[in-house]
Amino acid sequence: MERADKDLAFMLQYENIAWFSDGKVKILDRRVYPRKVEFVVCSSYHDVARAIRDMVTQSAGPYTAAAAGMALAAYESRNESEAKQRDILCDAALCLSTARPTTSRRMSLITRGCLDAAFKAMEAGENVCDSIVRYTVQINDMRYSKVYKMAQYLADMVPTHGTVMTQCFGETIVGQLCRVLKEQGKGDVKFFCPETRPYFQGARLTATVCRDMGMDVTVITDNMPAFVMQKEKVDIFTSAADAICMDGYVVNKVGTFQIAIAAKYNKIPYFVTGAPDKMHSKIDTVTIEMRDPSFTLQAMGVKTAADGVKGYYPAFDITPPELVSGVVTDTGIYTPYDLDRYYKEGNMGEYEMVI
Repeated sequence: MERADKDLAFMLQYENIAWFSDGKVKILDRRVYPRKVEFVVCSSYHDVARAIRDMVTQSAGPYTAAAAGMALAAYESRNESEAKQRDILCDAALCLSTARPTTSRRMSLITRGCLDAAFKAMEAGENVCDSIVRYTVQINDMRYSKVYKMAQYLADMVPTHGTVMTQCFGETIVGQLCRVLKEQGKGDVKFFCPETRPYFQGARLTATVCRDMGMDVTVITDNMPAFVMQKEKVDIFTSAADAICMDGYVVNKVGTFQIAIAAKYNKIPYFVTGAPDKMHSKIDTVTIEMRDPSFTLQAMGVKTAADGVKGYYPAFDITPPELVSGVVTDTGIYTPYDLDRYYKEGNMGEYEMVI
């Protein structure tokens, strides 16, 4: 069966996100990509958790990394008794899923699935590492396929010769949207990507994927979206999300809220992609991660502020439902005020799979 990452951009290939092989996990270092193509090599699941925490991989990358880390935990404990191996795998699941607080509930879906695959392999006398790797590919294939369906619904909202503004790095939806736009005969759609400081994911990751997929893409600084919306006749603003709460609030890379405000003022629809998170019934269940404030005082390693100046660095912000035109899922576009219907219709979400 053909893998779902076929023909997508380099950094969307599973092996180029995070991959377990020969007792190690290698993770593409998105902190330096695309100017450098380097991989961080992890020898333990604690190393994988540290890499996730240190932003070696971002957006949906940590979910693949967490699964790879679970395979590594199985490798590390391969010579232990079954009881001890189960304990180590459970510890790894907790360690990896909580590496970053805002996405811990989604991450737990991945690690829990890996645990289920591992325990079933033990009961069947199968290789636990291989079972987790197979599960990783299966859940990535499932998610990529669901995101492809999201891209089809989102592409329908983009007019011919249209212009799209993004935010941060939407990972799979960026590549799949570019693919679907070409399939729909809209290969001349233009993308504007705010840079997304302080890690510049928009400039380095989103723009690179758009380029690799053959699209017209322009990087702008984070203080340009409102002007560009007016001057360049932007048709839609879109982002993925780190959490879509059941009450319609969207948690995404900091800066999303202000672009959504500018979009509302300019009468431009904002479509967020992803399944709603049933584990976040309300926005107050989300913890906003606060990162090292000194990182805002530099740009790609070059200090920009004077000594003695303070920094402030929330990793995410919160966009209220009144600014969200629609939540684009794998089964259609929902109003942010009716997300319960997604699960009432029997859907499972983006990161969950029955094995």
